Amino acid sequence: MSISMYRMTVPVFQRGLANLAVYLDKAEAHAREAGENVDALVAVRLAPDMLGLAGQYQRATDTAKFAIGRLTGIEAPRFEDNEATVAELRERVSKARNFLASVAPEAFEGSDAREVTISPGGTKTVLRGDEYVLTFALPNFFFHVATAHAILRHKGVSVGKMDYLGSFA
Repeated sequence: MSISMYRMTVPVFQRGLANLAVYLDKAEAHAREAGENVDALVAVRLAPDMLGLAGQYQRATDTAKFAIGRLTGIEAPRFEDNEATVAELRERVSKARNFLASVAPEAFEGSDAREVTISPGGTKTVLRGDEYVLTFALPNFFFHVATAHAILRHKGVSVGKMDYLGSFA
């Protein structure tokens, strides 16, 4: 039995991005209840050498949209990476989701064998499309989603495992 490259990517990324949107809802609710400025969360980081919440959202959305672009040859939209508010993070997630929704399953024809070149940490690596998805794109995406989850949880936002896993509907 085989699984299509489309099915391995677009719905998986869409689900994770939907979860990131829910995290923002929960962050806003937490800030209201605590009488805090929700936008203060955007800069929070777990460690001095890690990206803050905005950086986690930026990398997760970039990973999703650039993976689809690399696999299909469709140019992915570029974002400025200048989000400073929860509203701006929400808009970024929405734009990424809209791009993913615009790509038809047929665009992935042959993408499992397509050569994908990436340079993580400055080291140029060429992978077959399926290897790229399984060894870089999905793990990298979920690293940033999980780190966003951890940042919010660390700041007292009520997010748990079921928020991370998302809806099964």
